[in-house]
Amino acid sequence: MKPPGLARRIRADLEARIRSGALNPGDRLPTEQALMAEYGCARMTVSKAIGALAGAGLVTRNRRAGTLVAHPHVQTAVLEIPDIAETIAALGETYAFRLLARGVRGTVGQDARETALSPVGPLLDLRGLHVAGGSPFALEERVIDLAAVPDARSADFSGQAPGSWLLKHAPWTEARHRIGALAASPAEARALDIRTGHACLMVERWTFRLGQGVTFVRQIFPHERYELTAEFRN
Repeated sequence: MKPPGLARRIRADLEARIRSGALNPGDRLPTEQALMAEYGCARMTVSKAIGALAGAGLVTRNRRAGTLVAHPHVQTAVLEIPDIAETIAALGETYAFRLLARGVRGTVGQDARETALSPVGPLLDLRGLHVAGGSPFALEERVIDLAAVPDARSADFSGQAPGSWLLKHAPWTEARHRIGALAASPAEARALDIRTGHACLMVERWTFRLGQGVTFVRQIFPHERYELTAEFRN
């Protein structure tokens, strides 16, 4: 049997390091120069091996940071309302929520997305960042109808994600999703540590309890970090 090519051997060696935990999500791979010296090969051979790892979703290439071990790709069902904190924890990654802004207000300009909850408010306005493995995972903009969930006014969201809190304190009975794509604005790119214009998945969700609006949330995910799936049977 013909022995595997050197590029395949380099790829297999690096993949073994990743899957064994010797290299963790966010860790930088050895430089191309270091790998060339280690394996005594040309840059093209190393580049081919790393390209194969990138194609398999195991690493990401960044001009500034180099080649990094990729974070796990998250899938959730379209018809479910996931608890992001539990989803990240189930993948074995550390999770954190960072509250970026908080305030109480009425609806702004009769925004139809908000008036679906309450025509006048008051609304608890929250902006925060979901973090997985120390890296930004999703930017969240949320309003909670305080007429429906008055306890949210005094809830501490400085470290607990509002979505997780709501699933425990105001379980939903009806929900509506809207899913789309967008190019990250400068502000969104700064929060998510991506370039302006980076392709992102946008999820908008309204939840209701016995017909009364509870919350509207808009979540933005870098496209490589999150995927929505659905399975149907007849």
